[in-house]
Amino acid sequence: MLEVLDAAALRRWASRALDALGREREHIDALNVFPVPDGDTGTNLFLTIEAAGQAVDDLEVGRDDFGATMRALAQGAFLGARGNSGVIVSQILRGMSDALAAEPGLPGVDGRLLALALVRASRAAYAAVGTPVEGTVLTVVRDVADAVAEVRAADLVAVTRVALDAATASLLRTPDHLAVLREHGVVDAGGAGLVVMLGALHEVVTGVTPTDASRVRLPVPQRPVHAVEAAPADPTRGPGFEVMYLLEADESRLVALRAALEPLGESLLVVGGEGLWNVHIHVDDVGAAVEAGVAAGRPYRIRVEPLDVRVRHAGTGAAPGGEACPVVPRRGVVAIIEGAGLADLVAQAGAVPVVSVIGAAPSTRTVLAAIHACGSAEVLVIPADRTVRSAAEAAAAEARESGLRVAVIPVRAVVQGLAALAVHDADRRFDDDVVAMTAAAGATRVAEVVVATDRAMTMVGVCDPGDVLGLVEGDVVIVATDPADVAEGLLERLLGGGGELVTLVHGAGPVGQAAAVVRERLHTVRPDVECVAYDAGATRDLLLLGVE
Repeated sequence: MLEVLDAAALRRWASRALDALGREREHIDALNVFPVPDGDTGTNLFLTIEAAGQAVDDLEVGRDDFGATMRALAQGAFLGARGNSGVIVSQILRGMSDALAAEPGLPGVDGRLLALALVRASRAAYAAVGTPVEGTVLTVVRDVADAVAEVRAADLVAVTRVALDAATASLLRTPDHLAVLREHGVVDAGGAGLVVMLGALHEVVTGVTPTDASRVRLPVPQRPVHAVEAAPADPTRGPGFEVMYLLEADESRLVALRAALEPLGESLLVVGGEGLWNVHIHVDDVGAAVEAGVAAGRPYRIRVEPLDVRVRHAGTGAAPGGEACPVVPRRGVVAIIEGAGLADLVAQAGAVPVVSVIGAAPSTRTVLAAIHACGSAEVLVIPADRTVRSAAEAAAAEARESGLRVAVIPVRAVVQGLAALAVHDADRRFDDDVVAMTAAAGATRVAEVVVATDRAMTMVGVCDPGDVLGLVEGDVVIVATDPADVAEGLLERLLGGGGELVTLVHGAGPVGQAAAVVRERLHTVRPDVECVAYDAGATRDLLLLGVE
């Protein structure tokens, strides 16, 4: 159990929260009836926290500095916030960051400082909303703040436990505040997302990964999943579009901006600081909402999403009421791989393969050419691992400039990329496909068998050149001499948390050749687990293991 929440723990929280939101995304979407029943709160929160986690991953200077990590987490959420709840959650993180900024050089926070940060987070969330509505995520974070403020100890575990319990209890009470929640038999979707995030924080602090039976359980909606989304369109229910953009403007222009936006629609949020603001509003007149931003400063990253449920059934050919809908265009996938042996595999799955040279990322130009080779208006890019992520992101950004819609799926190893590719569905909405592929990648636990090239100290002792190392998420956990024994030990660890499918990706050396031995042993001791192996054809002596 942690006594101090430090930079490393913050990074684990961002990762654990993203995984948890991925698991619960559809459930949270189904709860979404307020402020509009557009069934996307879970998706928006997932994408918001994904942006926050990516900002932390992108830290280069001060990577182990708590303050820098907390600021990156908050800023990433702010810049990548999606939807009403995403903006509010970004302000919760920003409030926590601002509360801790007064402690320069802080290596981490104990329970007392975390409680103060949560109190500040509640104030920041309320300040972000022009007309706060009780029974939403605002109520949940305020009840959390009230509860942790009563904790008189610096015990980090106690504070996260109190925060989670208070959030869960507050979530169950949200229908008492908001009639629309009672009418639909649901709790607030944004509040549910916050409960999931606080559950992930408590897991990180306690060091305990819950089982399916002990995880935080969200209330089940009394109506079927997506029942609200599938209801006939109600022309009286409110504005038809959600408009969001980042705005560079002097703070003195905000009063006029709000005055121009407020008559246009609902759910107005203007948050930020130091000349950069995130603007969110639900309107019918999209042009007027954007023009208000132009009058105040320089709007960019302008995003318009339809709130009309009829548009959300695009791809079926008809809306719930029978009206014609545009069909979602087929989308392409670019898969960056290390080792030409996987090229045929990903091509058979419908992706355009980009084979990277071992130890060197492909150029942005190469990835960009592959994106255009898809011939699609929408493209998903799967990098081989973190080392090629920057090239993929740069190519995606350039492709967006030419009008394409491109997203990069975050993966840490090629086995996660294969898992993401396996669940790709071009008939889904773009964001839904991104979420499903990201969730599949995140749910794949990764290990690696390599040969040591230098003498070094590891977590499990000294290794010498030629020793076989077993790594889990980058940390050495086994040092031995037999590659098959190391792989078997890694699988025992990974399968200890459950799993139905093992994927092996191997090179051409002795370590890679151990894959056949591992498959045979696994079939003997765990016949219930399916195992597939792929030859990457690489010269590097390597065996990657993935468990789903």
